[in-house]
Amino acid sequence: MSLRDKLRDLPTDSGVYIYMDGDGKVLYVGKAKNLRNRVRQYFFVSSNKTEKVMAMLTHIADMRYIITKSETDALALENTLIKKYSPPYNIMLKDDKQYPFVRLDLRRAFPRPEITRKVVDDGAKYFGPVMGSTKQLLAMLGDIFPTAACRLDFKKLPKNFRACLNYHIGRCSAPCIGKVDKETYDGYVKGIIEFLNGNTRQAEQRLTELMNQASQAGNFEKAIVYRDRLRLIERIKETKLVTLGKPVNLDVFAIAHNGRTAVVNQTMVRQGKVLLVENYPVTDAGLDERQTLSSFLTMYFSATNSVGSQVLLNCCPDDLAALEQLLYERYGKKIRVFMPVRGVKKQLTEMAYSNAAEQLEKSQAKSDRHEAKTSGAVRDLKNLLGLSSLPRRMECYDISNISGTDKVASMVVFTDGEKDASQYRRFKIKTVEGANDFASMEEVLNRRLSRLKEGDEGFGKRPDLIVVDGGLGQLSSAKKAMENAGENIELISLAKREELVYTTRDNEPVRLPPGSHAHNLLINIRDEAHRFAITYFRKLHNKNALRSELDKIEGIGAKRQAALLKRFKNIESISAASIEELAATEGLTLAAARNVFDYFNK
Repeated sequence: MSLRDKLRDLPTDSGVYIYMDGDGKVLYVGKAKNLRNRVRQYFFVSSNKTEKVMAMLTHIADMRYIITKSETDALALENTLIKKYSPPYNIMLKDDKQYPFVRLDLRRAFPRPEITRKVVDDGAKYFGPVMGSTKQLLAMLGDIFPTAACRLDFKKLPKNFRACLNYHIGRCSAPCIGKVDKETYDGYVKGIIEFLNGNTRQAEQRLTELMNQASQAGNFEKAIVYRDRLRLIERIKETKLVTLGKPVNLDVFAIAHNGRTAVVNQTMVRQGKVLLVENYPVTDAGLDERQTLSSFLTMYFSATNSVGSQVLLNCCPDDLAALEQLLYERYGKKIRVFMPVRGVKKQLTEMAYSNAAEQLEKSQAKSDRHEAKTSGAVRDLKNLLGLSSLPRRMECYDISNISGTDKVASMVVFTDGEKDASQYRRFKIKTVEGANDFASMEEVLNRRLSRLKEGDEGFGKRPDLIVVDGGLGQLSSAKKAMENAGENIELISLAKREELVYTTRDNEPVRLPPGSHAHNLLINIRDEAHRFAITYFRKLHNKNALRSELDKIEGIGAKRQAALLKRFKNIESISAASIEELAATEGLTLAAARNVFDYFNK
């Protein structure tokens, strides 16, 4: 069934739609309350489409859809499919947003604070999420409230058990050996709870005492540590939103969109304090900012372990009710999602939007610079060299050897102006005698193009442009290989001395504008091919040199050479090894090990 037929027969149910390119690769996954209305907006409504959507539409060759029972199920399925396929036009968060929490199990005789990223209903108290260094937080709590720092079962310790280092440096009160009574220890636990709930007065007093004591004793390094911890508490206090009036838990999200890209700002408020302000640049092919924000929220809340009692937004997605239901199923409690229209909460969304808008401006400028250096450079190169098509996939080849020995070649690939390291390949020259770079280049291109004709998927797609390192001689050899293969791929060479470009259409070189993005792109791919070739050459040359040296030792054949190489890696390590170390190598007898030792220690 053609794409047009599928669009005509779309159902009105809720569900998920999937766009694919000509190779069947998933480009975008979206969800809809009404599949027919949403999908047809992409193809039949001409106004207000973002640049991202327009770019995606040029690649769509097919689509499919999955009907769901409800809009909430569509949200969940969309998130699952995005994680499965990683579509290029969907939002992908780089980390899982599992924030650390402090856990205190008050059912234990001697509770201790511990860090966890899993909040479960196990009867323990959880405080957080914690922003910043959890290690620093636990160290500070240990200085002020010296609770146990270990997981030992105190009832099973031997009678002669001794306290650990934490006791001797003042970070543990050693309940394991009875150095603290239960009432005092419970006071430490109460102090930790008060501190984690925002009452820092006792902690500040204790840290000030410790700082003064360390300073008077001349231990200024320790005094500086306590001073820094006091400053950390001050920074924590500064985040409090006194205008809220009570310790509320909120998640504030605001999206700023310019038609090309977007930024979502997250402001996390816990117990009336701003714990986190973070901006997320997103590239989503949603039809508008409401759809993009909805997709972001679905991804975010499927990954995080922390949610407030309310979620504030600067614009209202169409699927608010479905989103609230998804949060209820995820966290087991009712969470209100809404767009405030007045008061302090409205001010919070405006503040979040200001942060998002500022970041959008910065990220767009950065994105524009990156685009100019990559895909923009590809377009410039096409125009400056008069190429028949955009060189989206560029392959560059270089030869490396010393006096004709250990000859190798490299193939590096740039896709849309960027390194595509997964496509790099390397070759050993098999048929060329001596130092003949021209013949070596011809051999490598013959092998590459024969793989292309065979449809070898290990070599990726057909290149749009082949670049060889060198001048007219290398270009002539590459052209001969191209003619032998019956291929017609654009071919150029880049000469090192003056960075001149030679083409197959004219013996006169082309001088690209120095410092232009197109010029830099060619230099970058040529230098990368040289680096990759010389790295492979050195590795192979060193390996062969070692094998050549080991060939001189009686009783060390190919298998034992391989075993020595695997164990010791290089000639220096082998020559420095003792007889016992050599004999421990798989396959080496004591006699063989002695032969190796004697050879290097004559």
